[in-house]
Amino acid sequence: MNAPPYGPPDPELDRLLRPLFRTAAPAGGAAVVVIRGDDRTVACRGHAVRSTERPVRADTRFELGSVTKTFTGLLLAEMAARGEVGYDDPIDRYLPADAAPGYPQERPITLLHLATHTSGLPRLPDGVLPGQVPRWFTRPYATFGPAHLLRALPRTAVRGTPGTQVRYSNLGCGLLGLLLANAAGQRYDDLLAARVCGPLGLMDTSCGPGREEDAGYRRGRRVPSFRLPALPAAAALRSTADDMLRYLQAHLALDAVPLPERADAAALRTALNEVRRPRTDGRRGGPRICLGWNHRALPAGVAEPRAGGAAGAFGRLAADRKPVGPVPAASDGAGPVEVGEVVYHVGAARRSTAFVGFSPRAQVGLAVLAGGQPLRSRALVQSAHETLRVLIAEFGED
Repeated sequence: MNAPPYGPPDPELDRLLRPLFRTAAPAGGAAVVVIRGDDRTVACRGHAVRSTERPVRADTRFELGSVTKTFTGLLLAEMAARGEVGYDDPIDRYLPADAAPGYPQERPITLLHLATHTSGLPRLPDGVLPGQVPRWFTRPYATFGPAHLLRALPRTAVRGTPGTQVRYSNLGCGLLGLLLANAAGQRYDDLLAARVCGPLGLMDTSCGPGREEDAGYRRGRRVPSFRLPALPAAAALRSTADDMLRYLQAHLALDAVPLPERADAAALRTALNEVRRPRTDGRRGGPRICLGWNHRALPAGVAEPRAGGAAGAFGRLAADRKPVGPVPAASDGAGPVEVGEVVYHVGAARRSTAFVGFSPRAQVGLAVLAGGQPLRSRALVQSAHETLRVLIAEFGED
């Protein structure tokens, strides 16, 4: 399935994207996807491989890092829509009897807790850090496989009562992918390809390296690609600007990407609607958490451009927005996100940074895939947030 047609940036959009490209590492190259209603743009700068000066193109593969978590959330929602799993299923149901982490059994960890970072599990499994240190600048997680994870889980302490507090956990989301794979009787990569990537036409999105993706550099030396054999569902995906365009379109409008005519297509459409609905209440000024996505309310004056740079406008959202009350549970049948909200996620891998965000009301989306040193990722992400806010302000009010 071919990617939808798109054009080069118009002069006004090109001007808006210049600061974003300037924050990307000069040697790494970047690809930016912009959706404004029916208008779709892919803009590329720099080189995919510095030694050959091969330019970044719309089909250049980048590591997505934690943006992978949004795919895992979509897979959970798709399987829940089919009735194969339930959001409130305890994780023990899909684990070997001796592999469950230790925690008070009166409130078990559920699949929804894993998807919303409310499980109480730590960021990484017990025992993974000592193995990282010797390979910190190469492939720190490459030797930690699924068997290591299952042995580590019973030793992994759960902090607090599941479902009561958001604590970001790569372990939780990676474990979710393993449990979904166990429930379906397929490897995570194959399950994601069959249920999500294949139906959406994301032909270049997978966990395997495949074609040579964009390379990052550190002190002039090439950084090896990322490997995460124990937790691929947390951060292992690679993708292209073409595929991220399709991915964004599918989240903005359920009929934007034609799905194969088959009975289970309805489950994926339901899932695309479910993943962008917040499941936590955004206490302490943080974002609300959807199924794999972050969610923030835009302030009332978002349509008016503000001074202050990237951190100035989007970084003040938490202070500007009204207090958010309790969020309905997954079974309450609430609709999609409401007016004036933005859904987003950020990913940083060994040699690339990714940002994906969209506003359903404004029908605006932005994806940024950039190679280079991770030390530049914070400025890039701030610039991406600001760019998305301006796109929403300028297009959403037309």
